Amino acid sequence: MTSPGENFRINGDRLWESLMEMAKIGPGIAGGNNRQTLTDEDKAGRELFQGWCDQAGLTMGVDKMGTMFMTRPGTDPDALPVYVGSHLDTQPTGGKYDGVLGVLAALEVVRSLNDLNIKTRHPIVVTNWANEEGARFAPAMLASGVFAGMHSLDYAYGRKDQEGLTYGDELKRIGWLGAEEVGARKMHAYFEYHIEQGPILEAENKQIGVVTHGQGLWWLEFTLTGKEAHTGSTPMQMRVNAGLAMARILEMVQAVAMDHQPGAVGGVGQMRFAPNSRNVLPGSVVFTVDIRSPELAKLTSMRTQIDERAQAICAELGVGYDMEAVGHFDPVAFDPTLVARVRGAAEKLGYSHMDIISGAGHDACWANRVAPSTMIMCPCVDGLSHNEAEDISKEWATAGADVLFHAVVETAGIVE
Repeated sequence: MTSPGENFRINGDRLWESLMEMAKIGPGIAGGNNRQTLTDEDKAGRELFQGWCDQAGLTMGVDKMGTMFMTRPGTDPDALPVYVGSHLDTQPTGGKYDGVLGVLAALEVVRSLNDLNIKTRHPIVVTNWANEEGARFAPAMLASGVFAGMHSLDYAYGRKDQEGLTYGDELKRIGWLGAEEVGARKMHAYFEYHIEQGPILEAENKQIGVVTHGQGLWWLEFTLTGKEAHTGSTPMQMRVNAGLAMARILEMVQAVAMDHQPGAVGGVGQMRFAPNSRNVLPGSVVFTVDIRSPELAKLTSMRTQIDERAQAICAELGVGYDMEAVGHFDPVAFDPTLVARVRGAAEKLGYSHMDIISGAGHDACWANRVAPSTMIMCPCVDGLSHNEAEDISKEWATAGADVLFHAVVETAGIVE
């Protein structure tokens, strides 16, 4: 005997069409997207999403960080809402699915509830968190971090992009500065559906990733100060070479990450030379190191060793040294009840699944500090993400959205 609603499915064609329509806004140069936070493209994406939510009968709220909360009411006025979502902003060379899948699948949950004329006791809130990527304004997950009390609003407003523009000013410029106090909302639960951004699910031929934990991370920004000098006429022994110091630090980061195996990663994602001329030794080098592990002890050890060894490298070369932590969160354990609910939905629907640890940071990592939270993951081709070639199949997207639908509806409670 089947349980009530066991055969319910979302509309996979509609979800896919929505993904393709959103991808038309802020197109990249190689098939992906460039819809960085608080740009005109981000504004246009928000407006398209808002229009769809209006059509679905949702009521919009926007907080002072620009996060969008789109509410489908429940039957119990005292029941806290179930929040479901992710982000619409992208990397400069981002794919069509990172973050976007989670927001539009959450919208599809509501659309399907409307189609089926299902009422829930708890309200459901489709959420588009602002500045998840951190590509333009570091750190990542900035709005959800303020929501969870990890950052102050003033700190967030003061974050600058590479042109010196601030988050606060750009939020006003695009017209998405809301009136709600950040973090004033209370959650019954939070769900986030996301592409894996790694190769495990595809390699294991699994349709659903049941996310039990998330890696912790440190983003470390190094500023090395050398002495600008002619590369041809300055003797080797008389150079104060910030570029050489950076090269040694890069190799050291690799060694530290390898020394902390298994389950630790480290690398450099961004670097800037000044004056960045081919025949001038750099007077300044700024670069970022990203280290991650699901084990707090390893994460802490890696940060300490990298800082100490980098200082020693710079001291040996006479190079000035400064390091600032621009992003951090500890490893996350997601709510066991919600994790079990996701796993149960996958089993009930007959989808292959496996437990998985998220290698990337997500808004769920901060939401987990203020409410029971969990994630669902979808495979992505070759594990490729933060790349315009990022790809998933409609079948994968639909399977995860089906699981999301059942887990959310079970948590929100069907009203017969």
